[in-house]
Amino acid sequence: MLAERKIALKLTERAREWLFREGFDPAYGAWPLKRALQRLIQDPLAQKMLKGEVLPGDTVTVDADPKTSALRFDRSHAEALA
Repeated sequence: MLAERKIALKLTERAREWLFREGFDPAYGAWPLKRALQRLIQDPLAQKMLKGEVLPGDTVTVDADPKTSALRFDRSHAEALA
C-alpha cells in the first residue's frame, strides 16, 4: 500500500523486537502479530498521512522509544534525500 504512494517504511531492530513482543501471545503464538502491526504501525501511519505529516516520496523510520515504551515515527523528507 505504501509503495503505491511512494512511501518507504524502515523498522529499526529495536522496533522489530518491540513489535514481536507485543504481537506474541503464548497461547496463540505469533497469530496476534497481524493485529499488532495494524494497530501499532498501519493505523498511526494512516493518521499521519491523512494529516499531511507523511507525504509521497518520504521515508518513515519506526523506532521503539526506550523512555516511553512506545513506537516513534521519524519522517525523512523527500527533498532532503535528493
